[in-house]
Amino acid sequence: MSTLIMALLIDHFIGEPNRYHPLILFGNLANLIEKKLNKGTSKQRFIKGILGWAILVLPVPFIYFILIWTLPVYLIFLINIYIVYWAVALNSLNQHGMQIYFPLSQGDLPQAQHFCSYIVSRDTSELDAQAISRATTESMLENGHDGVTATLIYFVLGGAPLVIVHRLSNTLDAMWGYRNEQFNYFGKCSARIDDLLGFISAKITALLFVIIGLFNGTARQALNNAYQQSRDYKSHNGGWVMAAGATVLQVCLGGSAVYFGKTVVSPQLGEGEVVQGKHIALSLTLVKQAVLLWLVVVALWLCLV
Repeated sequence: MSTLIMALLIDHFIGEPNRYHPLILFGNLANLIEKKLNKGTSKQRFIKGILGWAILVLPVPFIYFILIWTLPVYLIFLINIYIVYWAVALNSLNQHGMQIYFPLSQGDLPQAQHFCSYIVSRDTSELDAQAISRATTESMLENGHDGVTATLIYFVLGGAPLVIVHRLSNTLDAMWGYRNEQFNYFGKCSARIDDLLGFISAKITALLFVIIGLFNGTARQALNNAYQQSRDYKSHNGGWVMAAGATVLQVCLGGSAVYFGKTVVSPQLGEGEVVQGKHIALSLTLVKQAVLLWLVVVALWLCLV
């Protein structure tokens, strides 16, 4: 519990490190590995994708296990805080969301388009205010799970090693998990492992949203939509999180978007009014409420054991 609180406080007051962020270094290494291995037939690329994932991810928790046998307890405590700190991204999520929300609320569409391109893979140059609101709100909810609640959940369930494996796998999925010519086979392993690792944390995050929905009468529908609407969404985990979150926010997400020159139509997620700029800020508030609720759940559990 103290590890989570300390890591969140550091993230809140300091934010992501400006230099030498572990995930940036990891991403640079992943790019080098991909350039070396992503060659050959589709079968060869698939096998090399598995190898690439193993080379990049598995040594890190192995090193951690060595450290816990050699270092004193207080250093392990500090290392755990640092691991959760670099894995959690609440401050960064808030910054990215609000730097889109503010220009959008002031009518500065080009600026909102520019910053929106930082967080989504779709083409933002032709997006109107509503489309930007939808893209950003969806990203805040989905990344609120991937980069925030999943880290906090998995530290409680499996400690720092599980946090490391999940966060690194999720990063590789964000880099390699595209269904295009370059990554369709090479990134398939990373995408599937990320789906597997996010299965439990996505359900717990959706349930946290559902509990919050008790306060505005949307809880039952949020749970129903998470179960039903996620079936048709491209990402099972993302569908659960976004459908539950959107229902609690009483907004309708989904629709058409352009990815790499192709128009993709997503099913409806949530229900309610047409998405607007205000829902960007509201989605961030919902993620923060879920974080506080998880801390309360952990504190109550610790009192009972």
